[in-house]
Amino acid sequence: MYHDFLILGGAGLVGLQVCRQILFNLKPRRIVVASLLEAEAIAACARLEREFGDAVAFVPAWGNLFVPREMANLPRGAILADPKLRGKLLNALYDDFEESYRANHLVNLIRTHRPEVIVDCVNTATGFSYQDVFDGAAKVRGWISEKGVGAEGVADIETFLLSQSVPQLIRHVRFLHQASTEYATKVYVKVGTTGTGGMGLNIPYTHSEDKPSKKLLAKNEAAFGHTGLLFLLARTPDSPIVKEVKPAAMIGYRAVQVMEARDKHDNSDLYQAHEVTLDGGTLNLREQAQGYEKAGKLRVPVVDTGENGVFTRGEFAAITSLGQMEYITPEEIARTVVLEIRGANTGADVISAMDGAVMSPSYKAGLVRNVALNDLDRAEHESGIPSVALGRLGPPELSKLLFEAELLRRACGTLENVLECTEAALSERCVAELEASGVARTAPSIGIPILLPDGKRLLRGPRINVPELEGHNVSVSLADAKLDAWAKKGWIDLRPSNFGVWRVRMEKMLSARASLRSEGSAAASIHSYMAPGFEIGEVVAWIFNNEMGGYRVK
Repeated sequence: MYHDFLILGGAGLVGLQVCRQILFNLKPRRIVVASLLEAEAIAACARLEREFGDAVAFVPAWGNLFVPREMANLPRGAILADPKLRGKLLNALYDDFEESYRANHLVNLIRTHRPEVIVDCVNTATGFSYQDVFDGAAKVRGWISEKGVGAEGVADIETFLLSQSVPQLIRHVRFLHQASTEYATKVYVKVGTTGTGGMGLNIPYTHSEDKPSKKLLAKNEAAFGHTGLLFLLARTPDSPIVKEVKPAAMIGYRAVQVMEARDKHDNSDLYQAHEVTLDGGTLNLREQAQGYEKAGKLRVPVVDTGENGVFTRGEFAAITSLGQMEYITPEEIARTVVLEIRGANTGADVISAMDGAVMSPSYKAGLVRNVALNDLDRAEHESGIPSVALGRLGPPELSKLLFEAELLRRACGTLENVLECTEAALSERCVAELEASGVARTAPSIGIPILLPDGKRLLRGPRINVPELEGHNVSVSLADAKLDAWAKKGWIDLRPSNFGVWRVRMEKMLSARASLRSEGSAAASIHSYMAPGFEIGEVVAWIFNNEMGGYRVK
C-alpha cells in the first residue's frame, strides 16, 4: 500500500477530511498538506498533529499551483497589475512548454516531495471560470471600437488572454502528466465538480443577471473539459492510475457561527439608506460609499461551507432543499476517495464510468478495414496514382514517414530487401524514385519538403509545415537552423544517415514478426509487424507504437 501522499487543497473542507480518512485507513508515513496560503497549510498541519500525534509527518506546502513558482505566493490581482509579471505569466501559458514546465509551482511541489499518491481537492474549474472571461471580453471589445490601444488597453487584452480556461487546463494537465510520470506518482485522484451542484441549465442561482449564469456555465465547461483531459491521461502509457470523484450536490459544512460577513461585492459595511425619487431620469447604479453614513458591520449567523463560502439560514435552507442542489458531506466524499485509492469499486469514479460508456473498436470494423484497404489498393492500380498522404492527419511526422516508407517500398519491394542494401544505396534508390512515384510533386505541394542526400538542398513548395509557426511569423533564420530536428519531424530526409535509422526499424519489425510463428497469439502485440507485405500505413503505425509511445492502452 502507499505511504507518501500529497493533498492539493488539503486545508479545505474536503481536503482536510481526505487527510483524516487517509490517516484512519491507509497508515501513511507522510502527508504533504498543500494550500493556497501559507497560514492555512500550517494551521491544517497543526490541527492534524493535535488530532493524530506525531507518528505521521505532516508537511505544509503552499502557493498557487497554476503559475510559475516565483509568482506562487502573489495574489492574482498583483500579478495582473504588474506588466512584467503579466508578461511572464503569458509566456508561461502560451510559449515554450519545457521552459514553463520547469518553472511551474505544481511541478516543483511534485519534484520536491515525490508523492506516491496525489489527491487533488482544488476547485480548479471555479478558479479558472471566476477569472471572468466575459468581463474581459467586454473590456477588450470596448477597446476594439476605439481608434488606438493605450497602456490600459494592453493590460485589458493581456488579462483577457490570461483568463482563457482552455489553455490553462491544457497546460495544467500536461504539467501533471509529465511530472507524475517523471517522479513516479502511482495514483492521482481528482475531486472535481459539475459546476452547477448537479443542477441543469434551469439552475436558478447565478453570479450575474443572466439565467443560466454565464459564470456557472463557464465553470461547467472547465469542469468537464478537465474531466476529458483526465480521461486522456488515464489512457496514456506510464501515467499514474487516474480517477475522478465528481460530487453533484452542494458540499458542506464546516461550522455555524455568528460572524462579520461580506456580500458578493466584498462589502461588510451597513449604511443608512438614501431615499431617491424615480422621476424618469437616470439611476446611478454605483455611488461613492463616502456619501453614505455607516451604520455598523454586517454581522449575521452563517454556516461555513468552505470553498463555497458562507450562507445565511435562508440561503442554506434554499440551496439544500429537495429539488435544488441538495447536499453531500465532505466526509462522504473523502471516504469515497480513500476507497478508490485502495482499489475498491465504489461506482463513483467518473473516469471508469466513461471507460465503460465509450464504444470500443469492433470486430466488424476490423473486417471492413481489410475490405477498404483492398479497394484502395485496387484503385491505386487502376488509376496509377499512389495513395500516400494529404497532410491533413497529424502529427507532421505521419506524412513525412509515409512518404519515406513509400519511396522505400517502391525502391526495394519488401522489408527484407531493405536490409540487403547499404544506407548509401537506399538513399540513391529513393532519389531515383522521386519523380516516378509522384512524391517530388505531391509532398512539397502539401508542405512536406524533401531534404536531398547532401543535406544542403531542399525541394519545396509554396509553404513548409515544419517548423510550425504561430502568429504572424512566416520565416525562420537558417543561421541557427535546427535542420536535423526539422527533418526528423516533418521533412522527407534522403540523407544516408536517415536510411540507417530505417534499416534498424526494419530489422526489429522482421524479428518481432518471426516470433509470431513460434509463440502464437502471445507474440501478437504492438511490437509485432503483422501486415503480410510492405504496407506503409502499418509500418508508420509500428513506428508510432514503438518509437514515439503513441499507442492506446485501453
